[in-house]
Amino acid sequence: MKELLNRMTKQKEILALFIILILAIFLRFWQLGKVPASPDWDEAALGYNAYSILKTGKDEYGQFLPLILRSFDDYKPAVYAYLATLPIKFFGLNLWAVRLPSAIFGVLAVFLVYLLVKELFRNSLSATRWALLSAFLLAISPWHLQFSRAAFESGVGMTLNILIALLFLKGLKKPWFFILCALFAGLNIYVYQAEKIFTPFLVLALLIIWRKDWLKLPKKYLAVALLTGAILVLPFIKMTLSNPEIFLRAKGTSFASDQTVFLSRTAQKLIRDINNNDYLGLILDNRRITYLQSFLSGYLSHFNFNWLFIAGDDARHHAPGMGLLYLAELPFFVYGIYWLIFNQKHRQAKFLLFIWFLLAPLPAAFTSGVPHAVRALRFLPVVQVFTALGLMNFWQKIEKFPSWKKFPVFFAVLGFFIFNFGYFFNQYFVQLNYFTSQAWQYGYEQAVKEVKKIEGNYEKVIVSNQPYLDQSYMFFLFYLKYDPAAYQRTGGTVSGGFAEDRNSFDKYVFRPIKWSEEEKSKHILYVGRADDFSVGASVHKTINFLDGKPAIVIVKGE
Repeated sequence: MKELLNRMTKQKEILALFIILILAIFLRFWQLGKVPASPDWDEAALGYNAYSILKTGKDEYGQFLPLILRSFDDYKPAVYAYLATLPIKFFGLNLWAVRLPSAIFGVLAVFLVYLLVKELFRNSLSATRWALLSAFLLAISPWHLQFSRAAFESGVGMTLNILIALLFLKGLKKPWFFILCALFAGLNIYVYQAEKIFTPFLVLALLIIWRKDWLKLPKKYLAVALLTGAILVLPFIKMTLSNPEIFLRAKGTSFASDQTVFLSRTAQKLIRDINNNDYLGLILDNRRITYLQSFLSGYLSHFNFNWLFIAGDDARHHAPGMGLLYLAELPFFVYGIYWLIFNQKHRQAKFLLFIWFLLAPLPAAFTSGVPHAVRALRFLPVVQVFTALGLMNFWQKIEKFPSWKKFPVFFAVLGFFIFNFGYFFNQYFVQLNYFTSQAWQYGYEQAVKEVKKIEGNYEKVIVSNQPYLDQSYMFFLFYLKYDPAAYQRTGGTVSGGFAEDRNSFDKYVFRPIKWSEEEKSKHILYVGRADDFSVGASVHKTINFLDGKPAIVIVKGE
């Protein structure tokens, strides 16, 4: 009888997990190429560079099998581009294919969270429920959905962090898993910039927390794991030392990127301190203290509940009208943290979760524009694990209530969650494209199709690269599916960075349009913003954002 009950319980667990994964797949794959409505410049760049590597073995700049993509001089890690090569090979160069790896890794993260929580709390009677609930919350998470439905490298890095922790814990029982753990840890530093900081600290935390366990294992497995990690990390170290320009993007996003502006107030304070003989001020008002204050301010900004649950940050990072997490999760998230702090069980698992949670905003704290949802995505899945724990313990408490109290409370909480999810579903799948199409640089696909129809009538096509049409050359390469070998021969190896004000290939020239100074030949076609042209310009077609405002205007140079 006991064996039969265990089998029935296991079947229910498998069925519940199956339903959660189906839900995760649906939410990540439904309208994947249509919501968001357009690729942003990074998605277009990852897609075209993947296409270029697939066709020529080189990126847009002619670099053979690169580990880092120069791209717009932001030096993106290249792993995502390699992941996208296979979908592009089978489905062509299109937005759906470029986003496919992100969606797959998003679903994989849901499954891995289930496995990780079960492994962390395997001695707990509620481990299965905790694991399933954590996976469910991640499956429907607005924050996770936002970054697993677009080509963000950050989502892949987050998934690999979960896998690394899971493989480490598995390795405590079967040491050969340590080799796989080292393999993915080494690989993850090539996935996204934040992982270069977060992943080493995560591995260090695992080693410290479970030091008594792994030190007892056969040394041969540990040696092979160490060698595997070293082999993967050494090329990155060599590349870093020999190519300091790969840090250009990091310097550009650092809170100290503009030294003059950043330190001007400090300099003024120091002058006052000297004039007033304020020796304490001389100690406190120096650039090192200023840097520390900025770092701490950036770090702590990520624990702002208004950012997490109400407002969010950039329009591309959350559904309109809501934050990164469900407001309904807030009380249970706090309660889960409270319960875990004061619970004496699961000490090692508890330490890992809290260290993970505290490390999550560390990579973003060094940058400007904080809080930042992409760079702090490592908060997931710990937020869901805390929330699941809060929900479970809340249910245990209300189970003791009499029915006339228990069921109203239960249905009130359930109703709030359903309303919150329904609101998110509407805001993301219905409203997002209308409200954020400009942020997603909408209009290029339609513009390229229209230009393609009539370009034979013109000797030259001049395309603006001014704000909201930034890096327009990449969108034309992407939608024209322009031959990467031809682009590498005619311009890809010498232009295209953030600093470039001009790029070209074939008959296309990408530069600012100054209408009063243009020659306006009938042999030239112009593609730009409405503001680039004066009243009376011969407009061939206007392409609007999805809210009806003009996005891209195609003008004949008569």
